[in-house]
Amino acid sequence: MRSTGLRFLRPYLYSNIRPVRRVAHAAFTNQTGELRTSIVTPPTKNADSNRSGDVQQRINELRRAGVELYPRLCPDARSMSCSEFARKYTALKPGKTREEDTAILRGRVLSSRSHGAKLIFLDIVQDGQRVQGVCNLRLLEKSGVSEEQFKSFSRIIRRGDNFSITGMPHRTGRGELSVLATELPTLLSPSLHQLPTEITDPETKIRNRHADLLIDQRLAEILDLRSDIIQYLRRSLLDDGFREVETPVLAANAGGAVARPFTTSASEFPVQPLSLRIAPELWLKRLILGGKDRVFEIGKSFRNEGVDTTHNPEFTSCEFYQAFATLEDLIAKTESMFIGLARSVEHLKRSTYNSLPPLVMQVDRPFKRIDFLTAIQSALNCSLPKLDAPDATSQLLKLFQDHNIPPPSSPSLPRLVDKLSSLYIEPQCIEPTFIMYHPECLSPLAKSFNHPDLGQRVSARVELFVQGRELVNAYEEENSSFEQRTKFVQQQQFRDSDNEAIIDEGYLEALEWGLPPTGGWGCGVDRLCMLFSGATRISDVLHFGTLKNVVGLSREGSK
Repeated sequence: MRSTGLRFLRPYLYSNIRPVRRVAHAAFTNQTGELRTSIVTPPTKNADSNRSGDVQQRINELRRAGVELYPRLCPDARSMSCSEFARKYTALKPGKTREEDTAILRGRVLSSRSHGAKLIFLDIVQDGQRVQGVCNLRLLEKSGVSEEQFKSFSRIIRRGDNFSITGMPHRTGRGELSVLATELPTLLSPSLHQLPTEITDPETKIRNRHADLLIDQRLAEILDLRSDIIQYLRRSLLDDGFREVETPVLAANAGGAVARPFTTSASEFPVQPLSLRIAPELWLKRLILGGKDRVFEIGKSFRNEGVDTTHNPEFTSCEFYQAFATLEDLIAKTESMFIGLARSVEHLKRSTYNSLPPLVMQVDRPFKRIDFLTAIQSALNCSLPKLDAPDATSQLLKLFQDHNIPPPSSPSLPRLVDKLSSLYIEPQCIEPTFIMYHPECLSPLAKSFNHPDLGQRVSARVELFVQGRELVNAYEEENSSFEQRTKFVQQQQFRDSDNEAIIDEGYLEALEWGLPPTGGWGCGVDRLCMLFSGATRISDVLHFGTLKNVVGLSREGSK
């Protein structure tokens, strides 16, 4: 009978390891409750057998050394983080020891080095902070550690193990802040695998994110910077008098944007289809209606669309809504936030995130502005047809044909206009640039007006592009229930497989209570993190990669 054991805990550390094909946890412990050390090993996989044997050998080695596996931590006032230790003893001079102090540090072994038979150096890291541990047998003998115990300890240390070191703060003659061990370090949890120094295969990296984070400093710093960026956005809005709120993710309708939603159902309403939200916009504007004049939300939205280097169906956005804000107010707020964020990120890169590249763009006020329709007409050297005319779509298709421009696969009016923007405007937006006054058909939730020079119906809207990518979408909100209904109806005329436009009667009814003139602002956090970290793929700024990576992990784990 094939034995089972630890394998269900770590079924795919490397790309050629396959997951357990049967439930392993049932045999995780034997009848006495003791930890089993046998490993589930598909007999046809030699590589798996070798690695499973390595794990078995590692556990036996630790038990022969009399090591307690996975001990509980005991509270101790002397314990501190590696960062606290580094801050507290930063003034300690080379060659000096604080003998009156005792510190307990815990962290993962990054490396270990032996100098003869009586001196071992350990580099431990905790939350990005590295501290050196010095284990000197002569000093440890004073606390009763024998030479044999010291040798046994030296044999069990492995890169990736978690250890606790108790000792005195010390700075070596070369200036290395260290903890001089006064007790034999305690193994808190072993690494049952050899932690590699590098993972180069992209698939292996994403499938073993936990291991990659331990060894890829750049990846770890990108994800830490992501957290800092989100906190900056939050602080900036809170400091400006906004209140953070949470709105529903699951509802009957997925309004607030033009996109295909994910649909599901709930046992409470088995016949009512539900959708994951594609944007929190309509909920946030309901709060403005309720007298909450400045609200924002940082959270997840979902769009049932493809995955590429800059898109993921599950994404994070930051949206704020402000009563009585104009388009110019939104532009000023955007410039202020981006300039402040750029300065903050540059400081973090100099002080903390040394593996990340410096910003390659100038972020200075005022940002460049491009008028949407004027720019397209200038690029085509001709006037566009009236975009609110009944035959606007056919006229645009003729313009595409005359200029040898291949139309999009679903040539609706919004998609045709958007294609022109992607060809003639977006490539100009390398430095921070506002694209302004989009055609009305592209902005069903924004207020509209007649363009003063072109006579076209356009929206009071801007998009911020940087390095050819959209980062911010902002506009004055349509607050007339009559105009909003007309725009919802118009969007239904453009429905296709990727645009499931609906008429949200609940939102229209809410507008009848009098939405004040309101400015709305939305930013894609994932793309923002790509920009400021220098990442070229959206998967690099997501803790577990894109939906493709996540689904791949789940599928492997279910075999």
